[in-house]
Amino acid sequence: MTMLNEIRELIISELNLEDIKAQDIEADAPLFGDGLGLDSIDALELAIVVERTYGVKIKSGDDNNQAIFSSIASLSAHIEANRSK
Repeated sequence: MTMLNEIRELIISELNLEDIKAQDIEADAPLFGDGLGLDSIDALELAIVVERTYGVKIKSGDDNNQAIFSSIASLSAHIEANRSK
C-alpha cells in the first residue's frame, strides 16, 4: 500500500468518516474547508495519530502546519521525510 493510501485509510478510520471511501479522496484536494471538510479538532486528532503511527511530531503553532495539512499529498510527503517508525 502506498503512503497516500495509508494516509487516506488512516483519516477515514481515525476520524470516523464512514461515508467517504479512500479512492474518493484526491491526493491534492484540501483537507479543510471546501475539500474534505475537516476542522481544527480533526487536525489535532490527525496530528496525534500521525505521531503514534509514524513517530512524526506535528507541533501546535508550527508555521509549517498549514502547508503540512493542506492535502493528503503534502501530509504524506511530510511523514515520509520525517518518519521514525
